Parts: sequence; C-alpha cells; structure tokens
Amino acid sequence: SSDLHTHSVFSDGHVWPNIRVSEAEKDTIDVLAITEHLEYQPHTNFIPNEDRNAAYLEAKKASEGTDLIVIAGSEITREMPPGHMNAIFIRDANKLFYINKDQLPEVKEIIDERAKDMNLREEEMVVIEKFALSNLWPAVEALIETKKQGAFVFWNHPMWDSQAPDGVARLSDMHKDFISQDLMHGIEIVNTDTYSEEAFQIALDNNLALIGTSDVHNLIEWDYDAYKNEHRPVTLIFAKRRTEESIREALFDRRTVVVYKDKLIGRSDDLMPLLESILSANSDGYRKGTRILKVGISNNSSSNMVLKNLSEVNFVDSDDFIVVPKNGSVELNIKTLDKLKNLNLQFEVLNALTAPKQNPVIELEIKI
Repeated sequence: SSDLHTHSVFSDGHVWPNIRVSEAEKDTIDVLAITEHLEYQPHTNFIPNEDRNAAYLEAKKASEGTDLIVIAGSEITREMPPGHMNAIFIRDANKLFYINKDQLPEVKEIIDERAKDMNLREEEMVVIEKFALSNLWPAVEALIETKKQGAFVFWNHPMWDSQAPDGVARLSDMHKDFISQDLMHGIEIVNTDTYSEEAFQIALDNNLALIGTSDVHNLIEWDYDAYKNEHRPVTLIFAKRRTEESIREALFDRRTVVVYKDKLIGRSDDLMPLLESILSANSDGYRKGTRILKVGISNNSSSNMVLKNLSEVNFVDSDDFIVVPKNGSVELNIKTLDKLKNLNLQFEVLNALTAPKQNPVIELEIKI
C-alpha cells in the first residue's frame, strides 16, 4: 500500500517530515512520498527551504531502521491547465522549478491585486511573488526535466472545485499533449475524501494509472478520524518485489488498485485477482436431516465486502445482500433443494468498481 501525495512544513503542511513517517508506520503503509509544492512555500519566512529536496531527505533519515520505503517526490503547482501534478522517483527537485526575478514587473499587477483581495501582510507578499514568478516557467519545461530524471508523473485532484468549479474532471488539450509525449502517466481518481468518476474514465480511456492519495496537510488522524473507523485513501501497487525499482515498474505498467472508504477501485485485470485472494467459501456440509447447506464466506482484507447474490439458490437466514466483515466471515444456510457435491456461488461485489458504475462479479466454488 502507498500514499504518494502528502505534505509537511516544507511547503503548506503543518508537521515535520518525521511525523509523516511515523504516521505511515502506524497505518501500515509500505511506500510514502512527501510531495512538497515546489512553487508555493507559505512558511518561507520561517523555513527558507532553499533545497527543495529537504523534506525527502528528512523523511528518508527518519525511516532508517524501518520497513517503510520513502521515495522522492514534488508537486508541480500551476493554475489550470494543467493544474497540480506530482512527480515521484525524481533525483533532484531543484531542477523542477525556475524563478527569474527580472520578470517581476510582468506579475506585479497580479500580485498587487491578490494582495489587496487577500489582505496580505508585507511578509506574505514574498510568498506570492515567488509563486507568481515560478508560474511563468512553462509546466511542460518542468515535465521535460521529470522525464530526464525518469520520474512517474500523475495529475493531482482533477476534480478539485478550486480549479474545476463544477467538480468535473476534464482532460484539456495540454494534458492530451503531456500524455502523447509520455510526460504524464497517472491521474488521481481519489484525493482526500473525493472520488471522481470522470477521472476514472479519463484513466481508462488514456491508459493512465489509477491513483488514490490522502493529500494530508495536518495530522493524519485529524483528517481521517480513526475513532470513526476512517482510513486514508491508498494506492495498492502490485510490484513483483519490495524495491523502489520494482514499485516504479509497476506504476509505469499501471498495476494499481485504489482503496477508498472501504471501496476497491481498479481495472479488471488487477482487481479480480485481488478479490479472488480476499474472498473464499467453504462448507461444513448439510444440516442433519435437511437439504440446507451450511456455508461460510471469509474476507481476509481490511475492508468490509458488500455482496449481492446472483446465484439461483436462496438463503434461509438472509436476503441477497450480504456484508462480510473485514478480517472476518459470515455463515449462510443455503436452500439447494437437492443434495449437491459442488456448488458455485456468484456474487456482485457492490463495494468494488472496474469502471464507473460497474461492479465486478466473483464466483466462489464450494466442494461439499
């Protein structure tokens, strides 16, 4: 499991990078990227952050002696288009942004307007100036550098209402160019507590990796209340080995499934094997003197699985809708009419998606 979009005080987050490492360990996250905004540095008066690799280096140091894999990343921050984009597996974040102070007159009018609208203090003007100047450097130039560094790049929160006021993710001509030039490889279909069907479809139509992230800025337990059984969104990466290179390879091969609010979202080729490994069924045989079969359905995942019976058989003690608790099981009594030696149960998995509004169907074989 991975969280590939997080922040610390080295941009607009509110914790030191070592806290992100501790949180990831507590949440049994395997792969973490702290992806600071390169251009937006609201704490710059207190943390100058001249080296944009600093957050990664701090997190990497904090992860020593743990099983957590910390990978280098940054968030390239622009207005739409293209919006915000994360680059991970980078080698040097400092090469992904550029500021030319000689261009200040070009942005002076915009800066003055924003300062007036936002009632900014003088020290906050420095933040806005740097952000405005850095945005003059074309995003494509930053992405060309990410490609040189071998980075994996994904589009962040395309459904974010600050950049998509109607909440609908739409692929711009600029994004299409990025895809055709192999500069963009994935898209967030889930960010914090938002899910975008449109982004999911964009991913399927354009062969982009499905990504889900916390985009956490505060303490993770502030943003996701553990006492209410909430958990951060994560991306499951089906890597062949537990190494950075293998994880990178899996992302470029689009081998991912997103976990979001007990939902599993992925392409059929990735999601079906996962469901088949999660759900299983067994039988203790028929109840004595009856043709009612005792069946147990087990779920070895950390998400409740919501199933709808599509089989021809009916249950004695349930309707067609079943919830199999996380890391648990349910017992069913099935009316088979005749005594059978084998039974195949078909279920639609209602908390899983292989495309927008499309739930997968799984078959569980039972030997009696």
